[in-house]
Amino acid sequence: MDNLEEIRKEIDAVDAQMADLFARRMEQVRRVTAYKQAHGLGISDPAREDAVIRRGASRIADRDIREYYVNFEKQVISLSRDYQKRLMSGLRVAYSGVPGAFAYIAAIRMFPGAELLAYPDFAGAYRACETGEADVVVLPFENSYAGEVSTVTDLMFSGSLYVNQVIEVEAEQNLLGLPGTDKSQIRKVYSHPQALAQCAEYLRRNNLEAKEFSNTAMAAKKVAEKQDPTRAAIGTAEAAALYGLEVLEPRINTSRTNTTRFAAFSRMLRLDTENKRKMGKHFILMYTVKNEAGALAQTLNIIGAHNFNMCNLHSRPMKELLWNYYFFLELDGDVATDEGDSLMRELGPLCDRLKLVGSFYTH
Repeated sequence: MDNLEEIRKEIDAVDAQMADLFARRMEQVRRVTAYKQAHGLGISDPAREDAVIRRGASRIADRDIREYYVNFEKQVISLSRDYQKRLMSGLRVAYSGVPGAFAYIAAIRMFPGAELLAYPDFAGAYRACETGEADVVVLPFENSYAGEVSTVTDLMFSGSLYVNQVIEVEAEQNLLGLPGTDKSQIRKVYSHPQALAQCAEYLRRNNLEAKEFSNTAMAAKKVAEKQDPTRAAIGTAEAAALYGLEVLEPRINTSRTNTTRFAAFSRMLRLDTENKRKMGKHFILMYTVKNEAGALAQTLNIIGAHNFNMCNLHSRPMKELLWNYYFFLELDGDVATDEGDSLMRELGPLCDRLKLVGSFYTH
């Protein structure tokens, strides 16, 4: 039988190698974090993490040991995320709205641990990132019911920032009240007009008076300040936690399919030319075409010829030119390929202005 001390010495030697390798890995995590900060990317990348675990497991021949290695890899990835959160604690993320609003929630989900900077309007938040007052700005650009957020679309076209990340936030509306309040006490409910409309059936069924407010988070703040058990607000669970309220009844909105897409903008464009993962990749183009018959159709034919699926197309009027329009297109696929390069070269001569606005993965 082997000598126990010799075995322990071998384990110590392996541990020393693992410590060195761990330090090297975390140094690369630090570099990845710097890249993400520059490009306005969030910490979590589930598809990448799954690929790392699968690839690592394939290197372990022993089935029993493979199971433990998968758990080991998951722990390493979890530690890497924690380290990224610490490194990103100095990241400044602008958004439009107030704490507890949906934009605030989107910003927290994208950049946990970052410093959040609130601005009163979309343009102010966008300009803060352009000037360097913020590192990233998170703004809504499309709603499943209301369609495009036109002000943000215009900023995409006229501004200098790039979209590098997109997430969806469901508009889950809850009845918020003072802790310990009985729902039967409620008489008036405050919220944004859109939230009140989403919950109109619930309000009618419970004979509650609707009072419009500037936004859902501020409605929650008002209820907290008034300390009147007959008043409630409609808003998010996050708003309830921020202002010391309680969710008296969750998900009171009639529709369960109202979702807003939020984009993270930064001053650098993410192309990931070395990344081989192409599934779930999207990019956004904006352009104007020459005032000639068939000009728009020619651009769409080129897109189709290069096998890029168009999942979104709409037009917006140009502010400086009467009766002239620019076009917003969201496409499935990776623009950082030979096909993408050819697409951009062929579109160029047909467009008065052509802008690659963003490149991102969907999760």
